[in-house]
Amino acid sequence: MSADQRPGKRFPLSHARVLALTALTMLAFAGNSLLCRAALGHTHIDAASFTTIRLISGALVLWLITRLRRGTRSGRGSWRSALALFIYAAGFSYAYLSLPASTGALLLFGAVQATMIGYGIWTGERLRRPQLAGLILAFAGLLGLLLPGVTAPPLLGSLLMLGAGVAWGIYSLCGRGAGDSIAVTAGNFLRTVPIAIVLSACTFQGIAVDADGFGYAVASGALASGLGYALWYTVLPALKATRAASVQLSVPVIAALGGILFLGEHLSLRLVLASVAILGGIALVVLEKPRANGAPKIGAERQ
Repeated sequence: MSADQRPGKRFPLSHARVLALTALTMLAFAGNSLLCRAALGHTHIDAASFTTIRLISGALVLWLITRLRRGTRSGRGSWRSALALFIYAAGFSYAYLSLPASTGALLLFGAVQATMIGYGIWTGERLRRPQLAGLILAFAGLLGLLLPGVTAPPLLGSLLMLGAGVAWGIYSLCGRGAGDSIAVTAGNFLRTVPIAIVLSACTFQGIAVDADGFGYAVASGALASGLGYALWYTVLPALKATRAASVQLSVPVIAALGGILFLGEHLSLRLVLASVAILGGIALVVLEKPRANGAPKIGAERQ
């Protein structure tokens, strides 16, 4: 084995490769919303089965990736993180029984970032005035989106998606400094499998799986989740925290465009205005340089 083939040897990514991998990762993250909505809105699969198949598929792909990788594999996940991951995945699936892909992605993204930002504030990070203005703008956009009206999204689906986003934010916070990110994620996915099987067992009478729904669930777990997270953790070290946060602003936009092109969804004026307020407000918070006080950088993790 040559020196360049030694386990643990890391190769710097070229700028072009970083751009390509980042774009693929954002497409994968947005694809989760599109695949889930397509499955639950256009096939006969139930939400519990979609969740279980997605988590099993993601666990298998991530397990294979960890077996094929060379170098350190420190960190195997935890049951606490696995529970947060399961709550995210289940809430995500049940929310998409009623939500369009665009609305779901926006609510999920907003809840994840709000959780991360809230944790930063709680641990002592002080926000500047532009960041405070951005926080107020984002919450105003969320409130405007959820206010009752003809174009308001279903309340139950919205609450489920917000809960899923909070769970993913907690999962991201629990994973800070836990070792090899891909190995940790693989371990957490594996731990969700028995929990997901219990969910399916509890909803046994409502189980319905067809070929199309099964295929969407496998694609969501294996490609959009398993490979998507592996790509993200590969490219993340090459991105500054502000860039890592800013590129994630594209995910709800990609999901909205995908919903229009592939699922026949329509954008309401309410959703457009709320998107501008929520994403613009979050951008002000995560892209504005915070005051130095030793608190962790917020907003750079991804669901």
